[in-house]
Amino acid sequence: MLPSKSDIKTIRSLEMKKFRESLGMFILEGEKIVAEAGKSGISILKTFYRNEIGDELMSRISLLSSPSPVLAIAQKPLDKPFEIPQNGKISLALESVKDPGNLGTIIRIAEWFGIDSLYLSPDCVDVYNPKVVQASMGSIFRIKTFTIDIKELVLMARKQCQVYGTFLVGNNVYSKDFTDGGLIVMGSESHGISPDVENLISTKLTIPSFSPNNSIDSLNVAVATAVICSEVRRSFGGELRTTPQ
Repeated sequence: MLPSKSDIKTIRSLEMKKFRESLGMFILEGEKIVAEAGKSGISILKTFYRNEIGDELMSRISLLSSPSPVLAIAQKPLDKPFEIPQNGKISLALESVKDPGNLGTIIRIAEWFGIDSLYLSPDCVDVYNPKVVQASMGSIFRIKTFTIDIKELVLMARKQCQVYGTFLVGNNVYSKDFTDGGLIVMGSESHGISPDVENLISTKLTIPSFSPNNSIDSLNVAVATAVICSEVRRSFGGELRTTPQ
């Protein structure tokens, strides 16, 4: 199938959040991403293959610097019913994470560590940003994402479970017990967790540096998320204790 002028216009518009929202569509690029979307029940509206339309035309419609073998237009799935973080589960909340590569990687990390709920502040990068979808490597189709003010979320969550936040100064993550799970809040790349949210955090966590010269001041938010999630999983031997009903 060759893309029409209308198809090309639609594809280029879907680079912008306002058109993804108004049209209810998003772009998939790459054989793995398209295959994962299909397996996850995502509705694929149109698919274009480089070996059918040619390199030049694929370059025109691709949103990547190096066009992939396949590009598809997909229907955005319906929003999931909102779930409050609960004791006996691990949930992640992200405040003001702007970099699409970071968000996509965090979504992939969340799936790897069995975290099925991810809460995003409204000013986070859109989960259907093409670069987010690409970096998630298909995990975006299996992780539940909710958009909510993180202060509001923490106020609700701390009635149900422990709320942790990551800071430059806090409790050493390697000495904490996470047996009951909880909500883990990660801050923005530039400013970390906002003061309003910080004041509501039950337990502040830090990942200590073992650098002998202290030349590194912080970790990338996606790297920090991976370290925290790994340590949370390790602390209860890979299993969460289920809260009795």
